[in-house]
Parts: sequence; structure tokens; C-alpha cells
Amino acid sequence: MQKLYLELASLENRGITIWLEGYPSNSQSVASQLSVREGSAYMRDYIFDEGVLKEIHFDKVDRQDES
Repeated sequence: MQKLYLELASLENRGITIWLEGYPSNSQSVASQLSVREGSAYMRDYIFDEGVLKEIHFDKVDRQDES
């Protein structure tokens, strides 16, 4: 959790907004949510504007059972 928090806090300090499940969030909240939901998978989407990173989105990904 600490490593993820530090990574996201660094991005946040550079003015990059962080989103979780379609809602604006912050580094502390996202790191906490992802550590609590260790069994869930989240996909990162990086949003660029003219080659500059502006937003990072975390969206839950449904895992399908393989039989």
C-alpha cells in the first residue's frame, strides 16, 4: 500500500488527477481501497492531452472463472 500511495501522491503533486470507479479521488483513498480489495483486479487508464499525462483512472475489472 505504501509504495502505491507514494507513486500516486507523486503524480497528484504534479497536478495529475486520480479517479476511482468513475469518481474523482485522491492518492490516499485509492491506495486504501485497493489494499482492502486485494482479491479484486483494477485496470489503470492513463489519460493524456497533447502528450501530457492529465489523469489516471482505476476501474475494477471483473474476473471470469476459468473452468
